[in-house]
Amino acid sequence: MAESRSETLCVEWHGGGRFDIHMRGHSVRVDEPKDFGGSDTGPTPTELFVGSLAACVAHCAERYLHRCQLPAGVTVTVRYDFGLQPAHLSTVVMEIAAPGLPEGLRDSFMAAVGHCPVLNTLYRPPEVTFQVLTTGQEAVCHRN
Repeated sequence: MAESRSETLCVEWHGGGRFDIHMRGHSVRVDEPKDFGGSDTGPTPTELFVGSLAACVAHCAERYLHRCQLPAGVTVTVRYDFGLQPAHLSTVVMEIAAPGLPEGLRDSFMAAVGHCPVLNTLYRPPEVTFQVLTTGQEAVCHRN
């Protein structure tokens, strides 16, 4: 990516613990398991976060394999633990299976995986700010 860009997405509540995330004409449902008061109609926000990280790593890995004309077929498996006070992910361990990767390319493969924007966001967290809208200031979900 040669230049920075700005994107927008919108999250709408659909009762209970159900929310739909709308972005670029796509929608993804998130929910909580039934034992946490949800309906279990989609992944939890944390599962979606970890899944986004794993998918980004897999995408970077596949691009590397394609560039090197190596067999495709990466699988990323993630184990993660929760920490408390404040609630957060305390450990994330990723296993990247790349069966067609020659041992001699392991370092350059890992360097390519290191270009994952989601992973790099964890290393360099963005500034996060909040604006609270109240009655008469409701947000409108603009879907692309």
